[in-house]
Amino acid sequence: MAKHKIVITGGPSTGKTSIIKKLEEKGFFCFPEFIRSVTQAAKDRDNSIEIVSNPIVSVADPYNFNMQLLKGRIHQYKDQIADEKEIVFYDRGIPDVLAYMDLFKQTYDETFINACKDYIYDKVFLLPPWKEIYISDDERYESFEEAQQIHQHLLETYSKFGYNCIEVPFGNVKERSTFILQHVNIRV
Repeated sequence: MAKHKIVITGGPSTGKTSIIKKLEEKGFFCFPEFIRSVTQAAKDRDNSIEIVSNPIVSVADPYNFNMQLLKGRIHQYKDQIADEKEIVFYDRGIPDVLAYMDLFKQTYDETFINACKDYIYDKVFLLPPWKEIYISDDERYESFEEAQQIHQHLLETYSKFGYNCIEVPFGNVKERSTFILQHVNIRV
């Protein structure tokens, strides 16, 4: 089993993907954000779907959409690759699903809560909203104000499950990835 399972999370357009790419360039294994494939599958199933906000409020069956996200993130957590590596990074973790559901006032059952209790990460790095780099595009539907709300819900949800989120300071990608690696006790 991996000695260190590390989540990098944050609202939209906070620099997560750039940091993940930088960590991959340095030779670390990183699981990608899972929601993009689930969103594309929802779009493919229903050609009339128009996503104008976060996908979980735009799809025909939000509960099923979130269940797919949950299962996908659990699968990533349990993936054999994660068992073979000393350190594994995740672009978002299981509690992200609940944070977004809470934000959009969607109900969930014990399956979601138990997943957060059963699959524990070693560290969580939270990237704060950053107005200077914020953009919305075909995969980021939220306004900057919604990104701030997402940040707060992520912090609250991870804290509720006992995590002490480490906030990643603003800076260039190299500085931010170095900050993360130093907090995981890896020489850079």
